Amino acid sequence: MIFLEKWVNVLPAGIPGRMWAVNFNNWCRPCKCKPLKRPLTCGRPAFIFATQPIKLGLMIKHLEHIGIAVKDLQQANELYEKLLGVAPYKEEAVATEGVRTSFFKTGQAKVELLEATSPDSPIARFIAKRGEGIHHIAFEVDDIAAEMERLRSLGFEVLNEQPRLGADNKLVCFIHPRSAHGVLVELCQERVD
Repeated sequence: MIFLEKWVNVLPAGIPGRMWAVNFNNWCRPCKCKPLKRPLTCGRPAFIFATQPIKLGLMIKHLEHIGIAVKDLQQANELYEKLLGVAPYKEEAVATEGVRTSFFKTGQAKVELLEATSPDSPIARFIAKRGEGIHHIAFEVDDIAAEMERLRSLGFEVLNEQPRLGADNKLVCFIHPRSAHGVLVELCQERVD
C-alpha cells in the first residue's frame, strides 16, 4: 500500500480551518470513491484521517521587492523612472554590502536597483558573471529569526547565521539559489528602533 501525503484544508476532529497532512489511502471503504472529491460519488460522509497537524501562521507575508543589479545607478534610475512613471523614493548606500541602492514603489511591491561601489562586492561579481538583471526577490516576514530557523529545519541553505542590517530600514538574510531553483531569495523584516 502506497502512503501519499498532500496538504489539504480539512476539518478533522472538529478543528476548523487547519492545514493537515492527509493519508489519501483512507478511501470510502464500501465503494472506494475518493473522499476529497466533491460531491462524493456514493453520498456517504468522508472520514479523512489526519496524520499530522501543521502550525499555520504563515511567516512570509508578501513580495516585498525585486532586486535588479545595474552597472550605472543614475542611468538605470532614469530608465525606470520613465518605465514606471514615478521617481525613486529613496537612495542609500549600504557600506557592508558594497552597494548603492535606489527604490521605486510600484503598487504594494518595490523595485530595488543595486549598483556596486567596489569591484569585489557581491553585485560586482554578479554583473561580471551574469550581466545586469534580476539579482534577487525579497519577501517580507514578521519574525526573520524564526523564519530563518523554520527554513533551515526544512532543508533550505540560509546564507546568514543572523539577520543583518540592509537597505530601506530592514533586517535581511538570504537563501542560497541552489535551495530555490536558481533564485537568490531575500527575507526582510522592518527594523524597529
